[in-house]
Amino acid sequence: MSEDNKVAAELRDSFGKGFARRLRAAGKIPAVLYGHGTDPVHVALPGHQMSLLVRHANALLELDIEGTEQLALVKDIQRDPVHQIIEHIDLVIVKKGEKVTVDVPVTVVGESVSGTIVNVDSATVSLEVEATHIPQHVEVDVDGLDEGAHITAGQLTLPKGASLLSDADLLVIAISVPAAAAAEESPAEEADAEPAAEDAAE
Repeated sequence: MSEDNKVAAELRDSFGKGFARRLRAAGKIPAVLYGHGTDPVHVALPGHQMSLLVRHANALLELDIEGTEQLALVKDIQRDPVHQIIEHIDLVIVKKGEKVTVDVPVTVVGESVSGTIVNVDSATVSLEVEATHIPQHVEVDVDGLDEGAHITAGQLTLPKGASLLSDADLLVIAISVPAAAAAEESPAEEADAEPAAEDAAE
């Protein structure tokens, strides 16, 4: 694991909105750690470091809880709806070698045929992976694909060791022509059709 993922966590025994506000004012984020049949552990995490780490989906942390080391996966982040400040983080305990279920972002690479657009119908796919080998994304290559082409979850090339949990028929990518471009073609098609109709009438 990266050194950046090592996080010093402080145990806390105070709760409530007032305490949480004071904690955030001090540059820390309240969090709760649970899982594997253990009682929830309430901790405070360094705010700036966590803001950087959670930019990546499914961040795996190596917590140092006042001398006790514990692997944890970021499971849920609560943010202020207006300012988008992190208000609280839910962490789940994981063990090395253990399989976990995660939603992994889809990243599009390549370019479809000129004049077409790439529609991402599913921004994530659900995978089962080792807790210490969670991929940051799944690449989908659309290079050279034309209108009408589509890619389903079952057609994705998954990272080594990953198993697909999403429905194999889940539509991930669809290639289409923009509505405006399609509308521009319609008058031309109608113009071509008019002489044919006149010829038929004669």
